Amino acid sequence: MTSLADFTAAALCNSQARYIAEAAAAQEQAARSEAEMANRTKDDFLSTVSHELRTPMTNIKMAIQMLKVAKHAEQRDRYMQILSKECDREIELINDLLDFQRLEAGAVSVELESLRLQDWLPSILEPFQERAKERQQNLQLDIPADLPPLLSMENGLERIVAELLNNACKYTPMGGEIVVSARAIALASRFEKSDQIELTIQNSGCEIPEPALAHIFEKFYRVPSHDPWKQGGTGLGLALVEKLVALLNGEIKVENRVNQVIFRVTLPGQELDEMN
Repeated sequence: MTSLADFTAAALCNSQARYIAEAAAAQEQAARSEAEMANRTKDDFLSTVSHELRTPMTNIKMAIQMLKVAKHAEQRDRYMQILSKECDREIELINDLLDFQRLEAGAVSVELESLRLQDWLPSILEPFQERAKERQQNLQLDIPADLPPLLSMENGLERIVAELLNNACKYTPMGGEIVVSARAIALASRFEKSDQIELTIQNSGCEIPEPALAHIFEKFYRVPSHDPWKQGGTGLGLALVEKLVALLNGEIKVENRVNQVIFRVTLPGQELDEMN
C-alpha cells in the first residue's frame, strides 16, 4: 500500500509538472505569436506611411524639374499649383499622423465645455457651404432651436464635424445633398445623469460597399469606390474621428440606405443638475 501510494503521488507530481510545462509553453507561444503580429502590424504601418509620404514628394520633385525647363507662364503656373497642392497634402498627412499618434498614446487632454450646437455649428459649416456651392451640392443644416446643450471639447468636436463633412463632400456627386442634423435622445433610465445628443451627417448619391463597412474606421483604409472630385486624402480622417469620439465618451456608427451614407455620432449631453 505504501509503495502504491508513493507511485500514485509521483505520477500525480509528474502529471502536474507536465501540465505546468505545457501551460507555460502555450503561454510562451501565444506571447511569441502576439509579438510577431505586433511586428507585422508595425511593419505594415511603416510601409504604408512611407508610401504615403513618398508619393507627394515624388510629385513635388517632378514639378520642380518641370519648372526648370518651363518656357511659358501658363506652364509655370500649372507646376506651381502642383507644388502647392502636394505640399499641402504632405503637411496634412504629417499632421494627421502626429494627431493620430497623440490619440493612440493618450496624450490629448480633454477640457469639456457646454456647447449649443444650434449656435455653434453654422460657423463650422460656413467654409463647406462655399465648396458645396462650387460643386452644385446642396448642404443643409437641420437643428431644432430647443436642442439641449452638449458637454464636449470644442476643438475635438470641430475636427470630428470637419472630417465627416469633408468625407461627405468628397463622395457626393454634382446635384447631391448633404444634411447635418442633431437631435436629443431621452434618458434611457432614471439612473443616467444626462440626455444624449445624436449628430448625424448624411449624403446622397453614393453608398459604401458592404464589405468596406467593417473597415471604414481603420487607419489608411480607403473605400474602393469612385471619387467624383479626385479629392484624395490621407486615409486617416475617419480613424481620427473614431478615436476623438471615443475620447469624448461617445459612439460613432455608419450605415447605408438606398443611395445614401449616414454617419451617426452620439455624445453625452450636459448633466441635468448643471442645466437647472
